[in-house]
Amino acid sequence: MSKQKNISQFRNIGIMAHIDAGKTTVTERILYYTGKSYKIGEVHDGEAVMDWMQDEQDRGITITSAVTTCEWNKSLIQIIDTPGHVDFTVEVERALRVLDGAIGVFCAVGGVEPQSETVWRQADRYSVPRLVFINKMDRTGADFFGAVNSIKEKFGANPVILQLPMGSEDNFAGIIDLVNMKQITWDDETQGVEYSKDDIAPEFEEIAYECREKLLEAISEFNDEIMEKYLSEEDISVGEIIKAIRAATISRQIVPVFCGSALKNKGIQPLLDAIELYLPSPLDVPPVKGVHPETEEELEFLPQKNGPLAALIFKVSMIEGRKLSFARIYSGKLEAGSDVFNPLLKKNEKLSRILQMHANKRTRLKEALAGAIIGIVGLKDSGTGDTLCSQDYPVFLEKIEYEDPVISIAIEPKTHADQEKLDDVLEKFTIEDPTLKVSRDEETGQTILSGMGELHLEIIISRMLKEFKTNVNVGNPQVVYREVVTSRSRGHAVFEREISGKMHFANVSICLEPLNRGDGVTFNCKVGNDQIPEQYIPAIENGIRESLEGGYLKGYPLVDIAIVIEGGSFDDRSSELAFSVCASMACKDALENASLGLLEPIMEVEIFIPDTYMGDAISDLNARGGKVESITPKAGIQIVKAVVPLAKMFGYSTALRSASQGRGTFTMQFSRFDRV
Repeated sequence: MSKQKNISQFRNIGIMAHIDAGKTTVTERILYYTGKSYKIGEVHDGEAVMDWMQDEQDRGITITSAVTTCEWNKSLIQIIDTPGHVDFTVEVERALRVLDGAIGVFCAVGGVEPQSETVWRQADRYSVPRLVFINKMDRTGADFFGAVNSIKEKFGANPVILQLPMGSEDNFAGIIDLVNMKQITWDDETQGVEYSKDDIAPEFEEIAYECREKLLEAISEFNDEIMEKYLSEEDISVGEIIKAIRAATISRQIVPVFCGSALKNKGIQPLLDAIELYLPSPLDVPPVKGVHPETEEELEFLPQKNGPLAALIFKVSMIEGRKLSFARIYSGKLEAGSDVFNPLLKKNEKLSRILQMHANKRTRLKEALAGAIIGIVGLKDSGTGDTLCSQDYPVFLEKIEYEDPVISIAIEPKTHADQEKLDDVLEKFTIEDPTLKVSRDEETGQTILSGMGELHLEIIISRMLKEFKTNVNVGNPQVVYREVVTSRSRGHAVFEREISGKMHFANVSICLEPLNRGDGVTFNCKVGNDQIPEQYIPAIENGIRESLEGGYLKGYPLVDIAIVIEGGSFDDRSSELAFSVCASMACKDALENASLGLLEPIMEVEIFIPDTYMGDAISDLNARGGKVESITPKAGIQIVKAVVPLAKMFGYSTALRSASQGRGTFTMQFSRFDRV
């Protein structure tokens, strides 16, 4: 790594897209052309640098977000290559939380596909400015303007075309740069390392001038100086255009569009230029906000190396049995060998080493400054979403929210040796992956793993075997349901018992009422201090909430329920313990009197199926209790959108493959919980 960069030269970006749009291929080319890789790794050969995990190489998909660093011109680009499969959206969520900009990669044939919608909405939620790269311009059926329109229609975004493709499919020859009005072609002999910029060929002149006019019109809306020059037909310099595009991109008023074919080594260097020119540095985005752990005062941290330390751990990996924490430094600096404060744990942790990441390879650093994304070795107890700061200036940065798991499997170790390893392996997985939940079925003694989908759990089992040499028997997947009360119900309990030689007393009456779907669990106390003193209320709430977590009908958590404390009494024997246990007993009493129902996870399914097999696919969906919401024809295939209970979707990929002779594909994501 060359000398320390100025913070204005940092570009922290993510590459995000639907599965198979070519994210990892784009990243591999970026690494090759910036000199980070000495050869191009191909996903289909299982040699992609960023897909370093065995399962990623075997399946040809990205599972974990990998971090890498490279240099282009004067900029230091820190890239997170994120997964495209819906089961791993937590990886995307974690990455977007710490990024300043993103590149959305779209397939020129498929345009906006389901999972790219999910990640686009996630990027909206974190207000991340982005560029669009329309990839696979060399593929049969490539439609550049069709892909741009689908971005406009499906996202309500404002895509502004900065590059045009020269031809498409087999005739794709290069790109036209509308900012500099040049055509760029690549040399196949040098794997695209060498490229030339020339005047635009006559056959492309008309469309190039037409599209440049639209570009100037689009940016003039957000820039008064350009608007004046545009209306009075004065010349607008390239520098002015670049400045206006940068400002409108960072303020998320436009999304600049680029194109190329990563696999054919065309279009990557101008994309690198665009990252440097148009995406924000840490100085261009609003300062990160946090709250003081005690006073709850809102704090702001400017990206300054001399400011107070504020860093966020966004991911933890267990590599070769060692814990590696990935962090983004928003303010201040970290030094190897120093102590940092974790305000959640209220303790100091030692940074043994600071690493600059390049996928699974790494370089040791003495220090890292504001703006950097780094790996840290030595943090024993800190986990994903924790803040690192100085004890003199404590802060909580906003945590990362996760969806709850919707699918479970039961596992049992095959041998006694596997039993000893299993707990250790599962602990490592849960440290790494906050969406994986582990519990024990007391009746059967089996371990239950709950996750975001079949593929998610399949990969966990595969990693157990390949990485940790732990063999397990796996039961069939089970759906994770929720329980609800369907009518108002009351419960009452008195707790009077001697514990450790001391008498404890509490008396509680509660009412449970159903809420609307998605309202969660609310708590309301309608009694005064004369019935139950205020200091016991938190213990009552905790006791009831814990009872609801354990369910009643089938042991699934109870949701969408209002807890109301209606009565109670205390005396000088009362304690928090007594009220907590008493409230739990009153809750059980109320549930015994209640009418209860089950909610099941309903999935949004999008199926891409050739016309010929359409009938079979629809009848199969109907047989699974699915409800078709729309059918859209698109270039020889039909896109079917449906909602289907998750319980009926096990083994669907095999059924769809056999019904369509391997040509049908689908994506599935959680939609909502609904009555069984």
